[in-house]
Order: sequence, then C-alpha cells, then structure tokens
Amino acid sequence: MADSNFIDYVKVFLQSGHGGGGSRHFFRAKGLPKGGPDGGDGGRGGHIILEANPQMWTLIHLKYRKHIKAEPGVNGNRNLRIGASGEDIVLQVPIGTVVKDAETLEVLCELTQPGERRVFLPGGRGGRGNAFFKNSVNQAPEHAQPGEEGREGWFLLELKVLADVGLVGFPNAGKSTLLSAVSAAKPEIADYPFTTLVPNLGVVAHRDFTSFVMADIPGLIEGAAEGRGLGHRFLKHIERNALLLFLVPCDAPDVVEQYHILLGELERFNPELLTKRRVLAISKTDMLDEELLGQLLDGVRPRLPKDLPLTTFSSVTGQGLDHLKDLLWDSLNRSID
Repeated sequence: MADSNFIDYVKVFLQSGHGGGGSRHFFRAKGLPKGGPDGGDGGRGGHIILEANPQMWTLIHLKYRKHIKAEPGVNGNRNLRIGASGEDIVLQVPIGTVVKDAETLEVLCELTQPGERRVFLPGGRGGRGNAFFKNSVNQAPEHAQPGEEGREGWFLLELKVLADVGLVGFPNAGKSTLLSAVSAAKPEIADYPFTTLVPNLGVVAHRDFTSFVMADIPGLIEGAAEGRGLGHRFLKHIERNALLLFLVPCDAPDVVEQYHILLGELERFNPELLTKRRVLAISKTDMLDEELLGQLLDGVRPRLPKDLPLTTFSSVTGQGLDHLKDLLWDSLNRSID
C-alpha cells in the first residue's frame, strides 16, 4: 500500500496580521483638563514566516490546514503606550519547498537550505498615534493613523525532493530494488508496475566513509511530460537531482530505444534536465549468462553517445554494484568541478 503520509502538494490561504491602529487620545488629569496628545502607536501585525526544516519530508501537516492567519497588532493606547505586535506564524516546511501564486503560478520563493527562513508575508505596520503628529504649528492633532492591512492570498506549496542521484526508469525497472540494495531505505518492492507511488530517499555509503543521497522516483510512462498518469507530480522531483541514473532492464525489447524514450519525456517536461550529468545502467543482469550479456553490450554501446557512462548490475546477486557506486561517485564529483 502506498504511503499516504507523503504529501508533496498543498494549496493554502495565508494572511499576515493587520497592523494596530494608532490612538487618538489627549492627556487628562486633575488640574489639567486640556493636556496634549498622548496617543501611542499601534503594534505590527504578525508575519507569515517560512522555515526549512531538515527533519521534515512531507507537507502532510498542511493538508488539512487550509486557512492560516497571523494575529493582528494591538491598537495604541493613552500615555504613549505602543500596542503589542501580533504573534508571528512560523510554518515549518521540508527543504526543497517551492511556493507559487495559486492564480499566476509565478514562483515566489524556494527554500533549499537547512534552517533557511523567509518572511513570506510581512504583517501590516501599526498606525501612528496622534502624539506623533504634534508639531509647533499643530499642538493638538485630532487624527491618528489606522493600521496597515496585512497581506493575503492563495498559494501553492510544492515539494521537490533533494538528492544527489535521481533514478529514472519505466515501472518495474528495478529502481526500488537497487535503492534497498545499496542503502538502508526499505521501499515497497513487488514484481508488478507502479509499486513505487511516492519518492524514497536512501543514503548510499561509498568508500573512505563518503556517501551520497539517492532518490527512487516513481516510474515514468510514455506521455508523462504531458501529464499522463501522475507525470508532472513525479518529474518535478528530478529537477533538483545533481545526477540522473537511467535504469533499463536487460530484458527490455530495446535498451537504447527505452533510454531515448525516457530522455524524451524529460526534455518535453523541462529541456534544462538534459544539462544534468547522466549514467545509463542495465539492471537485472542475473537473468543473463556472461555470453548473452556480452552480446547485449556489443549491440548497445555503438548506438549510444561515447561520453555516456554505461554499466551493468544485479541488485539480487550484487554483481556490479560496487562499480556502479564508484561510477556515480566519480560522476558526481566531476559535475561539481
């Protein structure tokens, strides 16, 4: 059963607090029936603040919290007392969260660093009390400012998984099995398509105490770039990966053709994805003996770009996994240089 706790898309109404109004008050005391203005300023409205929390992996905590409003500022008072500011609301979101305007789909901000904080909707400023407007010409101003309105609107929050290596392949290509074989992640695995319905992350241990993060992205289908299935929901997670590992099983009708179909889906979704480093790996090679595997490679290599790294592996027997990890590590480091 799919993990229903993974939510990567929510629509919420956010509203920062209104500023408190300034006070229009004059000092009154026994023996001083007509004192000067002493109205204080209003308090600031509460901010809506976004904070990237590295311990969070989903937006489920916002799924049923559709209206989020910060407190208004308190009005100013006599004796120059300033109103209290409204309490800020700090929304914890996972690293990789993108915020868009719900109507225009304009990207308003992205949070990509642990602990990063953004004052997304500032609270309204408090109004000035009448004491502020006192001057040599006007000793008894009658007016004070109202508080500034807060900001509000409907916004889309989308999560894009952050990982070093993103697995790309058709359903049942062996992505989940690979992730479970090289990391401590335990994605659901079965011998039928669409076992993986949400992204899974795993930390892959490499030589000399180094490591990198691998993401098992749900399998693509032809037409995913046009939105078939949940194509757009899945493809967006690939945008933040530094390296793309294409998996094609050895029993595919045509390994090279499947690779180009996958590449075409990425290009139609976002042409910039083609600028990422790529590695092609042929999976499930335990199904072939050494002679058949050699024949397969002899037919595949001449039809691929010479600069595309190609390797084979079996997650079941472990054959080729160390070489695959070395290849991914070297490719990641070259992409940083």
